[in-house]
Amino acid sequence: MAEADEIWVEKYRPQKLDEMVGQEEIVTRLKSFVEKKSLPNLLFAGPAGTGKTTAALCIARELFGEGWRQNMLELNASDERGIDTIRTKVKDYARTRPIGDFPYKIILLDESDALTADAQNALRRTMEMFTHTTRFILDCNYSSRIIEPIQSRCAVFRFRRLTEKDIEQMFRRIAKEEKLTVTPEAVQAITYLSEGDLRKAINILQAAAALSKKVTEKTVYEVSAAAKPEEVRQMLELALSGKFEEARTKLQELLIDRGLAGEDIIEQVHREVFNLKMPESIKVEILDKIGEFSFRLVQGANERIQLEAMLAHFGLIGAKMK
Repeated sequence: MAEADEIWVEKYRPQKLDEMVGQEEIVTRLKSFVEKKSLPNLLFAGPAGTGKTTAALCIARELFGEGWRQNMLELNASDERGIDTIRTKVKDYARTRPIGDFPYKIILLDESDALTADAQNALRRTMEMFTHTTRFILDCNYSSRIIEPIQSRCAVFRFRRLTEKDIEQMFRRIAKEEKLTVTPEAVQAITYLSEGDLRKAINILQAAAALSKKVTEKTVYEVSAAAKPEEVRQMLELALSGKFEEARTKLQELLIDRGLAGEDIIEQVHREVFNLKMPESIKVEILDKIGEFSFRLVQGANERIQLEAMLAHFGLIGAKMK
């Protein structure tokens, strides 16, 4: 029985490919590999929280059954990213034969785009040498950071961000087990905040459920330290219509009363620009300014001064529209 304080991301991690939400085409192709027990080297690429590591673990469970851990080595390449890891841990594991009646075992390299160029070149040679005993599953956020010779040795699967429908499907499963009520507005809010990252979505749900067994839009925004889209949009519209003082008051409310970080506010402003009803040329100008002020914040400038300056610029852009 799972413990009450268990992290839901792990508690509800799918154990079989059939239990995964979204990525239907990928799941279908992976299931055919598992059924035939004929697995190529695999490269999973895509944003965080879309099921890459889960898919790899499901493959291992379905291929090897209960003793799957004996025939799988899982390494996080962002921790162990140098050539020594490939020459020692990976090579030593790859050269030993699988336990039980299996033709090969699996090496999962998580965050493999963090491997250095030397490590990737050493890995390419290792993949060639041990094709009879080992299959590699590499997962990464950016496939462009994986060298071409490795990509050509793998079947590449591109994972997409999950939709609201996918997230809702997972939430129904969790709500049933945890005896929760999740309102449709709460699902919408969590989808907006998580941007298709199911791991992030489940963490927000767990935090909201700690406040109340009925998860509403209000509880979601209370626990997630984010502004509602309409609040950010209102601030933007006030600035563009020349009401600088009112826009500044709204900004201070988000920064001071709500405790939001400047970079988070800029990110939400960026998302809301596309929902404004105005000419494309004005949106282009606004986005140009957002990019400039985002860069200033990253460089360590004072966030309150920079965000107020950004609103002032929006006021000047808005004045051109009149």
